[in-house]
Amino acid sequence: KVSVPALFDAMNGTGMRDSSLANSVIYALIEIGDVAEVRRHATSDNVFARQAALVALDQMDGSGLKAEDVTPLLASSSASLKQTASWIAGRHPEWAGALAGFFRERLAANGLSEADQADLQDQLARFAKDSTIQELLALTARDSTASVVARRTAFRAMGRAGLKETPAGWYDGVTSAMASEKAELVGQAVATARQLPAPKHGAQELAGALQRVGSDAKFATEVRLDALAAVPGGMSEVNSTLLEFLLANLASSQAVANRNSAATVVGKAKLTERQLISLADALKGIGPLEIPKVLPAFDQSPSEANGLRLLTALKESKGAPSLRPEVLRPRLTNFPAIVQQQGEEWLASLNQDAAKQKAHLENLLTEVHGKGDVRRGQAIFNSAKAACLSCHAIGYQGGKVGPDLTRISEVRSERDLLEAIVYPSASFVRSFEPVLVVTKSGDVQSGVIRRDAPEEVLLATGPNAEVRIARSDIAEMRPGAVSVMPQGLDEQLSRQELADLLAFLKNTKWGAQ
Repeated sequence: KVSVPALFDAMNGTGMRDSSLANSVIYALIEIGDVAEVRRHATSDNVFARQAALVALDQMDGSGLKAEDVTPLLASSSASLKQTASWIAGRHPEWAGALAGFFRERLAANGLSEADQADLQDQLARFAKDSTIQELLALTARDSTASVVARRTAFRAMGRAGLKETPAGWYDGVTSAMASEKAELVGQAVATARQLPAPKHGAQELAGALQRVGSDAKFATEVRLDALAAVPGGMSEVNSTLLEFLLANLASSQAVANRNSAATVVGKAKLTERQLISLADALKGIGPLEIPKVLPAFDQSPSEANGLRLLTALKESKGAPSLRPEVLRPRLTNFPAIVQQQGEEWLASLNQDAAKQKAHLENLLTEVHGKGDVRRGQAIFNSAKAACLSCHAIGYQGGKVGPDLTRISEVRSERDLLEAIVYPSASFVRSFEPVLVVTKSGDVQSGVIRRDAPEEVLLATGPNAEVRIARSDIAEMRPGAVSVMPQGLDEQLSRQELADLLAFLKNTKWGAQ
């Protein structure tokens, strides 16, 4: 018995932070098998000793480890103890009842800090495969007497659960919350609706609730757009007021998230002939990120007049040079031959060869070298027009679709930086290579892998845009040749703006302010 206390003494100092030591100690404890002595350390004030004892007990025959020994630690002030408790609890589906009771109490608790709320929603999401936890989330989401914090936490957990099939009760909770007078709760319910896969049956009630929110001017613009983007199958009808609202939010001056949502709504909506004419006119001012998303709207009326009108608008659009042939060609196949022919001719004119690209790059470099201002460049980087910050982080700010650019000037030359801006598909940073996924139904998705799990693939397809694809639905997955970042930013920005942006990237090392 002397050996067990000695092993725990070894956990002082480096403890669980030294993984090889921790694994060796835990293995030795399991081999010795002194349950009573290990149990004595399961309540130790030494965090590392307590972690080792709990993990060992979980692996030891006849240890009698119970849910009540572990679940309270899910609310521990120690991050490492919480992590250990979560790992152990996840190995015991038979503890579902106890876990549900613990989570129910935590949801009902008053005064939870933001950090506590974040921990709770992550824990609920982790255990959401269990039917007992699913029911708890559904009941909390629907409970009009529950606090906003509790319902919001339940909704966030639902959105992060990543289930292949969403429990019907969750949709009921989302729908009921959208009738709330509390705008914060409505906004969270909408955000969750957009994260969940569309229901396979009975989507009418959910669609109706989402369209009511999207049509109500009392809600914030981003909430309205998210609601409309979440309508299962897209909107079957769009009135003139709502179309005007959507087209206004496609303008390059709008926030990237709003443009993305508006483009998603328009692309899936059933538009009339007159509305398609309005959309074609709006294409001239739509940016490269949004053009591919709105094109599906034209599939519903593939007449020669609509096709030619579409091509004319694209030719006049500054964002069109970024349009990939594999995106436009499928759109043109349903149009008459004259439209397809003119479309191919236009695409061929956009397809610059390597020599032309190199010459263009060298000319640009001559035009912008030494003419930029760092502060103005920072404003361009953060602006809705360039939308760099939506995909790239600098310092503590920004997105994660593309590489972190905090120290980019230390590893890339001025020419390399300009090439990455103008021709983003010329080379890819490791871990940000594009992937092409073809589903069994023929849909094609291109993006950067965010999660490659046994049951699904999560692709980042653009700023604030992700697509979940079930493994069972994938027919083919292969490396892509086209960056998620659209080409043609040099056409979107003036030469001075391009020079300013380049100057910022060349000089920044400490992050955007």
